[in-house]
Amino acid sequence: MQDAILTLQKYWSDNGCMITQPLNTEVGAGTANPSTALRVIGPEPWSVAYVEPSVRPDDSRYGENPNRLQTHTQFQVILKPDPGNPQELYLGSLRALGIDLGAHDVRFVEDNWASPALGAWGLGWEVWLDGMEITQFTYFQQVGGVTLSPVSVEITYGLERILMNLQGVSHFKDIAYAPGITYGEVFGQNEYEMSRHYLDDADVETNHRLFESYASEARRMLDLELPIPAYTYVLKCSHTFNVLDARGALSTTERAKAFSLMRGLTHESAKLWGQRRAALEYPLGTAAAPAPAVRAALPTVLSTETLLFEIGVEELPYSDVRAATDAVREAITSKLAATRLGHGAITAMATPRRMVITVEKVEPREPDTVRTVRGPKAAAAYRDGAPTPALLGFARSQGADPSDVQVLDVNGVDYIALTREAPGRTAVEVLSELLAEVVSELRSSRNMRWNDPSLSFSRPVRWLLALLGSTPLPIAVSALASGTTTRVHRTAPDPVVQVTSAVGYAHFLQMHGIMLDRQGRRDAVVRGAHEAAAEVGGFIDVAGEAGLIDEITDIVEYPHPVRGSFDEGYLDLPSSVLTTVMRKHQRYLPVLDGDGRLMPYFITFANGTCDDDVVRSGNEAVLRARYEDAAFFWRTDLKVSPQDFRGRLDKLTFEDRLGTVADRADRIAALARDLAERAVLPQDSAATVRRAGELAKFDLASQMVVEFSSLAGVMAEEYARRAGEPAEVARALAEMELPRSSGGALPAGEAGAVLSLADRFDLVTGMFVIGAVPTGSSDPYGVRRAAIGLLNVLRSVPALAGLRVADGLRAAAERYAAQGVDVPAERLAEAAELITRRYEQQLTEAGHEHRLVQAVLVWADRPAHGDRTLAALERHVGTEAFEGLTAALQRVLRILPGDGAEGGPEAVDRSRLTAPAELRLAESAEAVRQALRDREDDLTALVEVSAPLVAAINAFFDEVLVMDPDLAVRAARLALLEDVARLARTTLDWSAL
Repeated sequence: MQDAILTLQKYWSDNGCMITQPLNTEVGAGTANPSTALRVIGPEPWSVAYVEPSVRPDDSRYGENPNRLQTHTQFQVILKPDPGNPQELYLGSLRALGIDLGAHDVRFVEDNWASPALGAWGLGWEVWLDGMEITQFTYFQQVGGVTLSPVSVEITYGLERILMNLQGVSHFKDIAYAPGITYGEVFGQNEYEMSRHYLDDADVETNHRLFESYASEARRMLDLELPIPAYTYVLKCSHTFNVLDARGALSTTERAKAFSLMRGLTHESAKLWGQRRAALEYPLGTAAAPAPAVRAALPTVLSTETLLFEIGVEELPYSDVRAATDAVREAITSKLAATRLGHGAITAMATPRRMVITVEKVEPREPDTVRTVRGPKAAAAYRDGAPTPALLGFARSQGADPSDVQVLDVNGVDYIALTREAPGRTAVEVLSELLAEVVSELRSSRNMRWNDPSLSFSRPVRWLLALLGSTPLPIAVSALASGTTTRVHRTAPDPVVQVTSAVGYAHFLQMHGIMLDRQGRRDAVVRGAHEAAAEVGGFIDVAGEAGLIDEITDIVEYPHPVRGSFDEGYLDLPSSVLTTVMRKHQRYLPVLDGDGRLMPYFITFANGTCDDDVVRSGNEAVLRARYEDAAFFWRTDLKVSPQDFRGRLDKLTFEDRLGTVADRADRIAALARDLAERAVLPQDSAATVRRAGELAKFDLASQMVVEFSSLAGVMAEEYARRAGEPAEVARALAEMELPRSSGGALPAGEAGAVLSLADRFDLVTGMFVIGAVPTGSSDPYGVRRAAIGLLNVLRSVPALAGLRVADGLRAAAERYAAQGVDVPAERLAEAAELITRRYEQQLTEAGHEHRLVQAVLVWADRPAHGDRTLAALERHVGTEAFEGLTAALQRVLRILPGDGAEGGPEAVDRSRLTAPAELRLAESAEAVRQALRDREDDLTALVEVSAPLVAAINAFFDEVLVMDPDLAVRAARLALLEDVARLARTTLDWSAL
């Protein structure tokens, strides 16, 4: 290991870095060292490399886990400013360490890094070596609350993991640290004893006092305008906080207060550092921005050609691959439509490293055209036959002589106008400007900056390839100029290759091991996974793994399947734990047997060809370490009862204004009991609701769910069963988390369904109360998903069909009010409206006719009844009876004033209703009312008994003048029609029809 450190020091020294020493106080990562956290602030250039022992008490495992250590060794590199090729420099360092990049699978996998305590964030990647994260690679955007300019590149190596791979050992203790000396022999005792200290023996009161003392001293140093000692004491605060956290000794309030304090002190230290460096006039100078690119001379293209345009990027997040492709396609399509340039089909394809647009049959130039420019009115253009200043000014603005103007009739009004010839531009002119705009306007859901002075995108744009046929198309954007080369796999003998023609580019890339077509890549993933699984008698659940398959498709340019295996002993762990580890951390596809049970195999995909045995071995070692961690969590969690876990929820924050997770669990439990009572559940189901409510959300305090949040509910069931809880209670705790997605599985039991509703009513209500409502694509708390989930439960569980959305929201609001949270009535109305709109969307997306959906939206409060009413409506629409009823009721509704009968029903003298048509209508309405008693909301029943009423309505309108001059008669007749309308309004919004 010492040789690896020396190698990295020499490599980065040779590449312009200064070698410094570790900090002499505990830090959780090399990032926290002032050589990074402070030096990246300000305009001074700074390239540095150093070893940093990184102390993380929460990673203590007594030296048992092969990959997790409380103190691990990082090698930290800062490149400021971004040199433009940091990934290539990094890969060169791996080669220097002896890693064969052709044999191994090295990938850059999305990582959006943030440190709340440092007030820092950046975008970049985890670097994987055969599935193991070995490096954090980040473009810092902000540190200490200070926006960075220039941007720095951080490369943080995990040396133990790299050395385990290089030396072929499966545990950090077996790493050869020096000749004849292993890592375990040097540091094994340290790992055990410090783990004991952090997890078991550190004195809580002492560390609380230390935290306060360190924070106080940091404040004193800031008051003395000494940023370096101030920041050093912030680091001591941070380590003490981590010790307390590992001991489980921080409440929610203490945690929030400590984070706020450390963040504030860090921000002040960072700003003071920047001020001090400015006062010293930046001793290291200032970093120069790259010079703007100069566009080459435009060539001449005289024939119709194909356009090829490639935007080359560093690895995009998988979710941005399709989104960026669509955005670029739409941008080019709309911009071309705004020109006169003729062209054929536009095609857009992408991989993680490139977005490629081809436009067929691009004509050599735009056609010439004549443009008419309108000036002032003719009446204002001349006075006594001489041109007025208005005419002279117009002609001057157009560079024309006043005698050149003509009169133009526009809708009967004469204007002065000029006709100007507008010669068409060449395709090269049009495209050079247009494509530069496309690049400069690139944006994603989360954008970053790099060394370019004006570009911003999801990840750095590093090259542009532009050809019109075989002719290079010059484009200049900020500091970036187009060329005629593309970049293929970094491990290729020639990673940069010349492109000579726009035609057949997808095939050209295929020859270099890159599959440009996304569907082709996805098909290759599915095919490769099936074949690899079939070799061991298994299969892949393609439908169930569709999301993961999509992700794999967009994180590689050429999917190469590799099957690995793991020890069958791990199958003793819950299969949900094993598959979650595979999917969440490793992007592995689980292999199932014919009965759908998990087999001890997985399928991973390398990015291009590799040494399968090397990659398989590396990925198996990673999974083994992951499973050891899961087994550690499992064993630890089983020592704690669900009730004890439930008691720990007060240390977890739900939302600052809404209390702790314990507060939320209490609200859910109370709300679930209320809903069960409203739904009149059987006694056994109600008892299950009560007991499961008492344990609600307990698993959120377990180590397994803290590590794997998607296992919430799953682990609740596992732990509850093993603690001796009834199977019904355990299942209800699991089903409380369902559905997990808009189309996900729903609770099968009544108790689980009630808890699921309580969970979602609490979330929706709480978020509206504090104003955290969904806006556009932003919905950080999953409010829309919760609304859809509660609708799906109400629509699908017959026992809960009678529950009203409004009742659930009000009951949830009462729980918040009891907690002292103010709940404005308008917030509940807004929440109900959101749920109504989700219900409307569900019905529309299911293919129901728009006007019928609008007619049943009155039942959004009872969506199950709304579904039944819609089904009945679709059966009756078009029948003679229904159409007659609709027409008759529309006549009634159209004539009624918006506020009901004049004077109100109490003020009406119904004795004025004496005409035969009036009496028949009153009798028919009463007959229908009696026939619908206790089923007033039944549309089919109304249709079945409505024939006499329809006839009576039509006769009434034929024989009676509703708006009689006698106001008393008019009021009586309107009141009668209001009676009829009330019969109809209990079933549908008839006006929508």
